[in-house]
Amino acid sequence: MSGRDQRRGADEAQRNPGVAEVLPESGVSPASGLRLRVQHGFPGFRLDVDLSLPGKGITVLFGHSGSGKTTLLRCVAGLERARESHIALNGECWQKGRDFAPTWRRAIGYVFQEASLFPHLDVRGNLAFGMKRATGRVNEDEIRVMADRFGIAHLLARKPEGLSGGERQRVAIARALLTRPQLLLMDEPLSALDNARKQEILPYLERLHDELEIPVLYVTHQVEEAARLADHIVLMEQGRVLATGPAAEVLTRLDLQGSFSDEMGSVLDARVVERDEHYSLSRIAFAGGSLLVGGATRAIGSKVRARVLARDVSLATVQPGPSSILNAVPATVLEIRDDGVDKVNVRLAIGEAGSAEGAMLVSRITRRSRDLLALEVGQAVHAQVKSVALLT
Repeated sequence: MSGRDQRRGADEAQRNPGVAEVLPESGVSPASGLRLRVQHGFPGFRLDVDLSLPGKGITVLFGHSGSGKTTLLRCVAGLERARESHIALNGECWQKGRDFAPTWRRAIGYVFQEASLFPHLDVRGNLAFGMKRATGRVNEDEIRVMADRFGIAHLLARKPEGLSGGERQRVAIARALLTRPQLLLMDEPLSALDNARKQEILPYLERLHDELEIPVLYVTHQVEEAARLADHIVLMEQGRVLATGPAAEVLTRLDLQGSFSDEMGSVLDARVVERDEHYSLSRIAFAGGSLLVGGATRAIGSKVRARVLARDVSLATVQPGPSSILNAVPATVLEIRDDGVDKVNVRLAIGEAGSAEGAMLVSRITRRSRDLLALEVGQAVHAQVKSVALLT
């Protein structure tokens, strides 16, 4: 901790001695994960959430603008002091009742929509600042490792003004991680970037799944980002939680179809099991089945995440014959729900009837198609998948 932080700590301790040390709650064994019970509001808006989130992986706070995502993130960071709140990480209480740990006492890294780099420092100086805040010293080896990790080693001598938007955000994320946080907060870090820069930075964010042992809270209103990055999703609307759970489950819930609109679909965590170099195709396998996808560049055994949009899944009640659609998998109808006046969404479990439940797919078809096929819950069908997007 820097001398400035130490002075701030002493001042805060005098003003509020109850939070000079942030300790596990008395009588409660430390629990893994993030506990959030937050009630907070201001004119025209009220935030009221009660969540227990995983202690590892990426949790995406998803919802339209104004749903309360950023307000909740700021409460977790201590940038907003919620009126009624219980915030704890792995049993360490940051706020409860009148006890409140200020931001600098919380072991967090925070990445904002704008990179917010120090313009007078080069990239190395920005990274060193993050490390010095955490440890009081600078380890050049750690800086080089982190720079390599985010593909910015060749930029260490550059000032922020000489960086692209994507490069600045990679520096900002690396700097946040060099503070050695116990929790990484990311507030729409891609919102200020054009699509090319987003595609540049997304692979670095995807690696956080496997490389970090700490939880990540990631705010976005983009379905693609949620599908690509989330292990866990919290769907918010008007300050409340509509749904929370594993990404594959939340994204296929038909009662939430209005939240995802035309981008409703499913995510499949899979492995490459076969490559066809001649046709540039790969076969990916997941719980209950497999699919052919374009591109044969990934090695056999590689882990991938695929996304299948509901509009790209058609249904048949008999085994399809030869077709330009290469993928047809057996499935069972789990749920049918109207979507507007002319469409129907169908949730499917992939796999042979009677087998253990596999991965989920959603199909969006017309009401006429539903009636022609006489679809009903429990029926065995064949799901024809027109297009599969490999996300990772």
